[in-house]
Amino acid sequence: FDADMDGLIAETLRVLRHWMGHGVRIFRVDNPHTKPVVFWERVIADINATDPDVIFLAEAFTRPAMMHTLGQIGFQQSYTYFTWRTTKQELTEYLSELSGEAASYMRPNFFANTPDILHAFLQHGGRAAFALRAVLAATLSPTWGIYSGYELAENTPLREGSEEYLDSEKYQLKTRDWDRADSLAPLITQLNTIRRRHPALQRLRNIRFHHTDNDAVIAYSKRTGDDTVLVVVNLDPHHTQEATVSLDMPQLGLEWHESLSVHDELTGETYHWSRNNYVRLEPGRAPAHLFQVRRSAPQIGGSTA
Repeated sequence: FDADMDGLIAETLRVLRHWMGHGVRIFRVDNPHTKPVVFWERVIADINATDPDVIFLAEAFTRPAMMHTLGQIGFQQSYTYFTWRTTKQELTEYLSELSGEAASYMRPNFFANTPDILHAFLQHGGRAAFALRAVLAATLSPTWGIYSGYELAENTPLREGSEEYLDSEKYQLKTRDWDRADSLAPLITQLNTIRRRHPALQRLRNIRFHHTDNDAVIAYSKRTGDDTVLVVVNLDPHHTQEATVSLDMPQLGLEWHESLSVHDELTGETYHWSRNNYVRLEPGRAPAHLFQVRRSAPQIGGSTA
């Protein structure tokens, strides 16, 4: 880069525009933080000057300052630390950070796994872990992704303590039975359908967390205009978890005394809720509630889900 920065930029632009000419509009850049920042700043600016719809995704699992810098100099999307955030506290703190000041320049793409990263949570949590992490990724962030094979809950590591896959497609072709009965493809399809239906899930800064009295259960809502979505997830892939969800009613566009109708977009069930509500979520059956929220008439007595 020191010898001929201009030449490298010119050749990179030639390669990029070649593939753009074949219809490619999204480029995932591997480890951009190992190259000079000014290199990417100039390349992205040149491409977007003529083609503002072209997206550059920074695959940079590095220090926060560098990840933020890459967003500031032009990368439209960024990989994040989501893969390593598994507890309620970690998720709450991280989403509060991403949806704050950083949201003006760093747009997170929540990949639940990658060709290089099979987190221990997925290795030991089985299919239920894959299901709940898909729900989290699809509803916490406006954009999310999975590596091929996620649908089949592939979770065998290279060795104990490693995040590498045993059967990595970096080194071999892999044949999969996509029609397996235990495939998560129907859930993933359902999540994407729900996301398209709800503008609230297509935003980042509108996320609000609600109190639960069990740290294995997380609850959060997103609201855009008249569209309000409430998500409750069991973070434990091994055990059924129960909790009382205490709603911050004004964040849902409601008064504290009002009741609401919550329609679960995953199961089709409808419940009548108020400020405090009991939930019970069983791994393998219902990893989460994904509610569409509507104001309802006051109900007599308690309500459960």
